[in-house]
Amino acid sequence: MSKISLIFFSLSLIFGLDLSGLNTNQDWTTLQNDAVIIKTTQYLGFPICNAETTLPFSLKTISAIIENVNEYPDVFLRVTQARSLEEDIVHIMLDMPFPFAGRDYIIKYNKHKFGSKWTFNFSAVEHKDAPLNKGHVRLIHAAGEWKLTAINDHETNVAYMWNGELLGDFPTWGLSRAWVEQGNEMMEWLNDALKD
Repeated sequence: MSKISLIFFSLSLIFGLDLSGLNTNQDWTTLQNDAVIIKTTQYLGFPICNAETTLPFSLKTISAIIENVNEYPDVFLRVTQARSLEEDIVHIMLDMPFPFAGRDYIIKYNKHKFGSKWTFNFSAVEHKDAPLNKGHVRLIHAAGEWKLTAINDHETNVAYMWNGELLGDFPTWGLSRAWVEQGNEMMEWLNDALKD
């Protein structure tokens, strides 16, 4: 690892992983090339994943669901709890398939709209009101971004990027499969919520 990468890695441990520096020309490996395209790359020593598709809904309709973090358990079915700790900080708990322990993370998020694009990015923080629950593994480097780009008034390109690090007892050999499953689930559940 180069000295510069080591410095960025060390800063990410202190300030949270920031994916905004991820270069669009990054070398991505395609894991799935279907209606949902799923890719992965390495960034600052972390496995970063990206799922992208087009949904037949307006940017405004989709962004309203994504920014409503307290309703995530009703939208994203692996989320068992989403609790706001502050205006822009939320504690999220996830169910994992047997025999793996659940995962949780605390994130600070911000959203931006500029022209026909909207982003919702987040990165892990610590918070005194969210102690680690027994039976869960804390994802201390959680980070990601929802990026919506309006194609027209009724179609939107949806991209979800996240740190694919699962920590705990999750086997390395199963990560690619887990990333594909997560990318597909997120887009499927978002689409289902939009239909309701």
